[in-house]
Amino acid sequence: MLRQWLSVLRPHGRIALISDGASAWYSGMLPGLLAGRYRPEQCRVPLSPLCASAGVELIQGEIVGIDPNSNSLRFADGRVCSATWLSLNVGSKPQPLPGDFRELELVPVKPFEGLVCAWRTWQKLPMPLAILGGGAAGVELALALAPQVPELTLISSGEILAGHPPGLRARAIRCLASANVKLIEGSTVDTVYGDALLCGSQIVWRGKRLILATGATPLPWLKEGTLAQDGRGFVAITPTFQSVSHQHILAVGDCASLPDCPRNGVYAVRQGPILARNLAAALEGRQLSKFVPQPHALALLADGKGGALMSWAAISAEGRFFGWWKDRLDQSFIHKLTIR
Repeated sequence: MLRQWLSVLRPHGRIALISDGASAWYSGMLPGLLAGRYRPEQCRVPLSPLCASAGVELIQGEIVGIDPNSNSLRFADGRVCSATWLSLNVGSKPQPLPGDFRELELVPVKPFEGLVCAWRTWQKLPMPLAILGGGAAGVELALALAPQVPELTLISSGEILAGHPPGLRARAIRCLASANVKLIEGSTVDTVYGDALLCGSQIVWRGKRLILATGATPLPWLKEGTLAQDGRGFVAITPTFQSVSHQHILAVGDCASLPDCPRNGVYAVRQGPILARNLAAALEGRQLSKFVPQPHALALLADGKGGALMSWAAISAEGRFFGWWKDRLDQSFIHKLTIR
């Protein structure tokens, strides 16, 4: 959205971006970073120069509450920020896992900076590792980290890459086997006891280190107040990104719920230009545009060796060419957002 306002005149008025950090991490390059193919600075966008170039004020702070009726946000340090229009683009967090974690080093895949710091520490003394979650993130992380640990187990409550074409799933299973990843499907881990992950009373895995890459859940503070939600607690929005209950609040990406729109990074990026257009229209009193999700999205999953697995609709393929293609797309995305 900010990139759009670098090329066209931004709307009038005071506009601020709220972020809990000085940089925005790009999830598409995280597996490559952990595999040692990128440096941290190549995988994140410094926000201060980007905001300055777009004429937007940067406010840093952790949000812990929202009052939809006054369009205000509450910070962890007690500050309150309110606005005429509010746009929520705050992402999600992995599904939490209940239990006693005193004997287990558990790190969620988000926030990314926390995972990167934990991985640096773990590299000093490699140990067997488990990744919980069979989506694209879990598969990519398993392929990136398997060569660097004595043993890696990928655990999925159902089939891995559910919702993706069967061809991509078959290719991923072969790649995981080639990387000596132990794959456990159909085991819903519902609690932790000591160093054991349990499915009911059955032990699924034992160890000391676990990465949580489970499905998306909304940030707790989004459930406050009267903001309309879907059945899982995500912000219910219309095709113009406006809250179903509060028209002066917009939401996009992982935190939002729009019918027929998958919750992944490809669709979130596609929403950016429409969001920029709609925020400008809102500030200028014009009609907002509707977002129409594309029927298919390109998937490129890093294979941990410089190549990638590709799927588009029902088509799947793999190889170093797709790794080069993914790398080119990822670096181009960061380059366009990096102000020097």
